[in-house]
Formats: sequence, C-alpha cells, structure tokens
Amino acid sequence: MPPALLAPRVYVDVHIIQTVPPANMNRDDQGNPKDAVYGGVRRSRVSSQAWKRATRMHFAESRPVEDHATRTRAVAAALAERLGPVPGVPDEESAVRLATALLAPLGIKAGKKEGDTAYLFFYGQSQLDRLVALVADRAPELLALDDKALTEEAAGMGVQEFFRTGHPLDVALFGRMVADLATLRVDASTQVAHALSTHAVDLEFDYFTAVDDETERRNETGAGMIGNIGFNSATLYRYATVGLHQLLRNLSPGRTGGAAWPAAVAGVRDFVTSFARSVPAGYGNSFAHRTLPSMVAVVVRTDQPVNLVSAFEAPVTPGEQQGIAAASVMRLADEHARVAELWGEPAPYTSAVHAFGQDSRVAGAVEAAFGAGRNFGALLDGLEAHLDGAYRTEPV
Repeated sequence: MPPALLAPRVYVDVHIIQTVPPANMNRDDQGNPKDAVYGGVRRSRVSSQAWKRATRMHFAESRPVEDHATRTRAVAAALAERLGPVPGVPDEESAVRLATALLAPLGIKAGKKEGDTAYLFFYGQSQLDRLVALVADRAPELLALDDKALTEEAAGMGVQEFFRTGHPLDVALFGRMVADLATLRVDASTQVAHALSTHAVDLEFDYFTAVDDETERRNETGAGMIGNIGFNSATLYRYATVGLHQLLRNLSPGRTGGAAWPAAVAGVRDFVTSFARSVPAGYGNSFAHRTLPSMVAVVVRTDQPVNLVSAFEAPVTPGEQQGIAAASVMRLADEHARVAELWGEPAPYTSAVHAFGQDSRVAGAVEAAFGAGRNFGALLDGLEAHLDGAYRTEPV
C-alpha cells in the first residue's frame, strides 16, 4: 500500500500567463495554428498533448537515461536491442525471438507492421532493463526451448509486474492507457488543459521565398521556391493540475519504505518546473518563439482542481491601458479571489511569480490573490516545503 496523506486529496494547480510572438507551434491538419471558439470569439489554441510532450522532453534534459520513458509501438524492437549484447544471445534473430516471448504475457495486440504493437505503449527505460536482467543468466537455456515452451516459460516470469511497478516520473504523471488491458493501465495524476489565448486572435500568413544561391551564376532570376506558413501571436492562459495523492500511488510500487513520498514531492516540483519552462517546438527554427511566462501561480487545494479560464470568457481587448499580458494577469488574480469568495473554500497555499514588479496595479492584484511575489526558485522551494510539511504522515 502507498503511504497515506493527511488529506485524502491534494491537488497542485498551476496557472500561467505567457505571451508568444508570431508562431505556429502546434498546427492542425491544414498546417495552420490550432484555434478554438471560446466566449464567442476565435482564440489561439495549443493542444494539451503538445504541451505534455514538451514538458516530457524538458524532463529528459535533466534526468539520467534510466529515468526516461518512451511512448512507441516498437517496444519489442527496443527490448531486442537491449538483449543483443547479453551473453548467450548469438544474433539479432534470437534477440527478437526472446523479446517477443517475454512481451507475449502482456497480451498487447500486434500491429500491422511486423514487430509493432497495435498502439503506442508507454514504458520506462528501467523497466526494460529489469526484464533484461531477469533473463541475463538464462538466455542460452531459454533460447534452446521451442517456441511453445519458450512462451509458456515466459508466461510464468511475472512480466506484467515489471510494467506495473517502477514507473518513471512521466508515466506516473501522465498515465498509460491500454484499451484492452486494464492491468497495464496507469491512472494519470496530471491533467493539462488546452492553452487558450486570453483575447481574440486572427490567423495570419507569411508569404515567403527561398533564394537559390546559384541563380546569379546561371543568369537566372526569381526565387528558388515560394510558400505560405500560417501563424498567429497570442497571450495564452495555460493550466494544469497534479493530484499528489495519485502521483504518490503511482510512484509507490517498486519503492521501499517511505521512498515514494520524496519522489512524489520532487515529482511535483519537476512538473511545475518543466511545465513552466517548456514550449512546443513546432516551426521553432522559422519563428524562434520561445518565451518565459509573464506569471506563474501555484495553488494547493484539498477539494478539487479549479481551472480559472472563466476569467477570459469575455476576451481581453487590446485597448485595455496596461496591455494584454498585464490585463490578463489582473483578470486571473480577480477570478481566483472571486472563486474563493463565492465557494467559501480558500486554498490552503498559494504562491506566484510575475514579471510586473514596476507596475503597482498588477503587483497589488497578484499579491492580494496569491501572496507576495517571489522568484521562480523561491516559488518552487515554498511549494515543496508546504507539501512536505502540511500533508506528510509518519514515514511508512
């Protein structure tokens, strides 16, 4: 059983206001930036899937390889590659045969392409390494069996348990859906909303030309190619929430004693860090659109997650004196205060960092809603200290 919390449910809500210049970081089937109608006007939109992946890629930059996770149809090929160097595995064909037998007990349906699964399977690198270690001393013995005997032997090795425990952080956070195998599912501890602009946005197009450097030498004129790229620019409201209780449950199997608790609290810190600092990379070379948020607020709740997008149901207008980003921050702060007053359930912990230190109106609104501003490192330290001090039970 996982360690218990002093509260049955603990949610960490993350609210971000971020301005992005002309960009096409997440395109639709026409190649244009995704959008949505909200509050009766067209908004820029970045899908939750795009920002989840960007967050996961940011994790990978700071974590050792054994903590990485991969989502792929080619899990059998990845396992076979690891089995190749094992003593007693003579060739690639033997490695593939052994990998196929080891994964057979999972019951994952085969895909159209030989060796692929029917859907993407999300696994940790360390989980495959554990499988390799399981057979490292038995490879010659196992490979000497015929296919039927090998499959039967693999069925008794408890392979499913290897994928029910020892989840890396991104599997524990974002979960794993296996439609026809409930035993392999991991309930996500994180929900990520589609980012929406706080204001109305129009789609624009960049008509571009590419010059052929050899044109002049060949006495030719004109562009080497021409094309169009759709883009927009927007101030986005981004929201995500982490259920600490679910994250603790996901990280507990495979961790002895109270080791799951520090892993879960550190996992929340890592998620907030990567969610705030990551940006989807679509057309990144063309637009260089990476920015940092104008505001990040964290709100710890023990009742339910609360998305504050209702602050922008009436779109922010460019005519608002303080600018769209500042107006968006003030709208968000006011909405948070209204929710607390209306429902009578003030959050036990709030904190924020913002880039409006010289604007007393914005700073005052943020401080009234979320507490005194601080830098991002202090925000993370304060959140970690609150979680560790307010909700941890006695070590198990």
